[in-house]
Amino acid sequence: MYEDVTFSTLLQRMLDRVPNDVDKREGSIIYDALAPAAAELGEMYAQLDIQMALTFGDTASGEYLSRRTADFGITRQSATKAKRLGRFYGEGDGPFEIPVGSRFSVSQLNFKVLERIADGQYELECESVGRSGNEPYGAMLPIDYVNGLASAVLQDILVPGEDEESDEQLRSRFFEEIQSPGTSGNQSDYRKWALSIAGVGDVRVEPLWNGPGTVRVVVIDSNKQPASSQLVQDVQQYISPTAGAGEGVAPIGANVSVTAAQGVVINVSANVVLNGTANLETVKTAFSETLEAYLRGIAFSSDPSPKYVRIGSMLLDVPGVHDFESLTVNGGEVNVSVLPGQVAIIGEVALSE
Repeated sequence: MYEDVTFSTLLQRMLDRVPNDVDKREGSIIYDALAPAAAELGEMYAQLDIQMALTFGDTASGEYLSRRTADFGITRQSATKAKRLGRFYGEGDGPFEIPVGSRFSVSQLNFKVLERIADGQYELECESVGRSGNEPYGAMLPIDYVNGLASAVLQDILVPGEDEESDEQLRSRFFEEIQSPGTSGNQSDYRKWALSIAGVGDVRVEPLWNGPGTVRVVVIDSNKQPASSQLVQDVQQYISPTAGAGEGVAPIGANVSVTAAQGVVINVSANVVLNGTANLETVKTAFSETLEAYLRGIAFSSDPSPKYVRIGSMLLDVPGVHDFESLTVNGGEVNVSVLPGQVAIIGEVALSE
């Protein structure tokens, strides 16, 4: 708004107010008297321009965006801890029971046992907040000695850990809630309720899916993967633990079913011609990461079906690839259909020379 109000503009406006019979050339007394004031005013207008941008939801950032959204009861979501499945074995690889509260380490991260799920299976929580707790898999080392324990393995993600909500995520949620407000259990309400649970990445609400008074809430996690049974249970417990009873946030009479999205596995194979700047393994890794990002980007969108041509374009854009042939997606050369309530997930990537 004030980008045109610069030092030069201000100084010229000030000099224009001085009578012409006074020496106004650079180095004159009046010029040297006005120049510092113009410089300070120019800096003030620059700061005003920044403050103006920090006032509105579409341009604010950081603390100012948090304060703006807080005026409407929308607060920035804090980082959360990942909850993982741990399996424990004794001699002979049989299930082994361990004390709740035991601590284990893997990949420089520590995990604490929260509760028993089944024989030799426990829910673990990462002691560090954020997405880093989603990454490690495999053998764990005990921090606390457990007599008789032969091995410990970190496996499935039960509830993904999340980093602190970014500005763009908060802004998007702010506009969605303001422009599509929840009212007496409408679709926006169910989306808001489900997304308020840590680990939920997106939601699809299906009203009247099984007759009057029924609502199905289909969820994916923050990694844009089908939600785990633990995450589905958390959402169900919050929205409607007992059908129609109004014990959760859902209104009385609403029969709410929370389910995980159905995963549609995307397998890709192709023969690639390399240009000599990267080996096949490097190309495969880069393409897999690009494909996975693409599938996350279209999850629960208005068009969630992966496009054959788009996948081919991504493969051709991978550094080290000169050309390719015999590209197939799920064994064919057509788009893969992903229906509402489903989500595309990466499967096998088979590249050969």
